[in-house]
Amino acid sequence: MTAYFTNHFYFGAEINSVSVSGKTVSEVEKEMPAKVEAYKLELDGIDGKKEQVTASDIGLKYNSNGQVKSLKDKENPFGWITAVFKSKDYNVTAGVSFDKELLKKKLDSLSFFDSSKVIEPKNASFKYENGSYSIVNEVYGNKINKDVFANKVSDAILKGQEKINLKDEDCYVKPQYTSTSQQVTEAKKVLDKYVASKVTYTFGKNTEVLDGSTINTWLKVDDKLQVTLDETKVKQYLNKLSSTYGTVGKTRDFTTTLGNKIKISGGDYGWAINSAKESQSLIADIKNGKVETKEPIYAQKGASLDGNDIGNTFVEVDMSKQHLWYYKNGSLVAEGDVVTGNITANHSTRVGVYRVKYKERNTSLKGEDYNVPVSYWMPFDQGIGLHDATWRTTFGGQYYKTTGSHGCVNMPLALAKTIYENMDVGTPVLCYY
Repeated sequence: MTAYFTNHFYFGAEINSVSVSGKTVSEVEKEMPAKVEAYKLELDGIDGKKEQVTASDIGLKYNSNGQVKSLKDKENPFGWITAVFKSKDYNVTAGVSFDKELLKKKLDSLSFFDSSKVIEPKNASFKYENGSYSIVNEVYGNKINKDVFANKVSDAILKGQEKINLKDEDCYVKPQYTSTSQQVTEAKKVLDKYVASKVTYTFGKNTEVLDGSTINTWLKVDDKLQVTLDETKVKQYLNKLSSTYGTVGKTRDFTTTLGNKIKISGGDYGWAINSAKESQSLIADIKNGKVETKEPIYAQKGASLDGNDIGNTFVEVDMSKQHLWYYKNGSLVAEGDVVTGNITANHSTRVGVYRVKYKERNTSLKGEDYNVPVSYWMPFDQGIGLHDATWRTTFGGQYYKTTGSHGCVNMPLALAKTIYENMDVGTPVLCYY
């Protein structure tokens, strides 16, 4: 027996998964080419899909380069006794060769890569319902990692394997996060905290409630499961509130001192939400899961949010009558004739409801063609304001049409003094015809 195994492979021996049990090197060298030519590799995919790669598909050839003899030479003839009880598998990876381009072309043509049937893997996701989030399970799909797959197939061919299971060999692209991933659990906690927020905005007698039913539409979860708030949508929400409850520039109904019911629009007086600051405040409240009732942060305020936002303290300028009235807390403090912007020179005082920006004593008003000192200066529309005009001897009438101001409301010194001493910054100034 020892002499026999000097020239013959051990019983049960295999080369590249082909049995060479009890055969000589010469017999193996004769049989292997035929075995290689008949080679087929079965590829088992999920959902029962099967494909195969044959020797002819990839130009598979046999060439042991003397490795079969080398393997036999390494066998100890006296080791045959122990070899009887166990098979011997030799991996002669250099024994076969194939055309790599043909293999690539073959793999690309497999049904596994039919784009119309490929299902992409999806990470676990989230669904908002009934005030909280639930986890939507991941989708594994059937998309194959081409690089991994090609390497596995190449290795199997070189080893003479006849079948590989793509799932067992981890050839499929897997979702990065599953429903049991810690990152998914943590993201759900953050989402639930955000939608648990409830902010009730008060606008006088009116309220607006912001809760999870709206907040959930502002939330995004990125590819790394980081939760973010869409700040653009937050600002859009606040802009909508400002459009509903803001009054700057809006048309107002107003009953004049002379009893006329008019509509007046324009100007910069009224309620206006500071969207930038309130946006940051609201985002912080949501991230902290706050439940609260609050007023928004205002850029400026009017007298009231209910009904007439002008209130009962204001300066009324009837430009058609060239007359001014100043009311404080509903009582008439002062009135008198004035001169407004020169219509002929295109310096008309603009119609609208404005607010006094500041007050200043003893200053000079300067323009391209004038530089005049005034004792009482109360600007309300950019460079336009209320002030005394001691250079004028007459007020009222129709002077404004041809010899009016550059847009300011000119007053006698005594009238300007009374208004200045009694009026606060921010007081509405109504200008109309």
